[in-house]
Amino acid sequence: MGGATDTTGRKEWLEFEATQQQFDVGSTRVGGQPGLRPTVLIGSVFYHGHDVLVDEERGECDRDAAEACIRLQEDFAQRTGNPCMLDVVGANPEAIERLLEFTVSVSEAPLLVDGTTPEVRLAGVRYLAEKGMIDRVVYNSVQPETKDEELAAIEELGVRSAILLAYNLRDFTGAGRVEAVRELVPRLRDAGIEQVMVDTCVLDLASMGQALEALFQVKRAFGLPAGAGVHNAVATWKGLKKKMGRQASGPCAASACAAAVATGADFLLYGPVEDAPLVFPAVAMVDTALSQIMMERGSRPPEDHPRFRIG
Repeated sequence: MGGATDTTGRKEWLEFEATQQQFDVGSTRVGGQPGLRPTVLIGSVFYHGHDVLVDEERGECDRDAAEACIRLQEDFAQRTGNPCMLDVVGANPEAIERLLEFTVSVSEAPLLVDGTTPEVRLAGVRYLAEKGMIDRVVYNSVQPETKDEELAAIEELGVRSAILLAYNLRDFTGAGRVEAVRELVPRLRDAGIEQVMVDTCVLDLASMGQALEALFQVKRAFGLPAGAGVHNAVATWKGLKKKMGRQASGPCAASACAAAVATGADFLLYGPVEDAPLVFPAVAMVDTALSQIMMERGSRPPEDHPRFRIG
């Protein structure tokens, strides 16, 4: 009986694995079977209040300090085998162009182009498209309220990869997030976006549970790479530092990321890029633990997987 159960379980895993899509953004691959592919980790730079910014409105930064932050993430990516991307945030069109100009001068990582308005995001994408770097662009993000005009501009610029922010104001459960993906994917496909990465939308600590539930549901229903900005659960936790002490933030951020990886996340927006030393080891640990399950089922992760780097 035990042998039959093992065979059935392996068959189910193989069937699931066969449905999982993998995308290449620049030189980085995202998606696939948990336990075989390493989780992609995405740190944010030039966000509001980032101390490397000299003039946020003009997009001026302390270049040495900013480069050190970016190198820190890349160093931990090399140590662990977890690939990385950069979420580049701009306050306005002028600022994001300047910040992207700096970023591409010091890093070859894929870039999530981020901003509070479509005008900011599109200005950033336009700059990278003119420089011949559209293959490194992930548009962050397309949401349920995204207008057709924005999607038309995305299509005109040749964007192939985008974050789909999955939330449903009518139904904020995990199932509601899955329905949001079902409704949005055709709009993205019509706009020429071939590579959809689903962010299951963490707003606070309570919604993190719903988002993690949706992660695996999205992967099972659509085979799309799925992840989340789990740092939002920690960043919005008002009582954390007051009740638990300032030292609690780091472990909680690492724990939130580890929990998402255990649930099947393909990528994580883990917050400030300076948190790389906290997040990368925790994620690499869980990736390695999951790889053992796949090894016992007859599959082997690639040689650059955390399993073969962190021991």
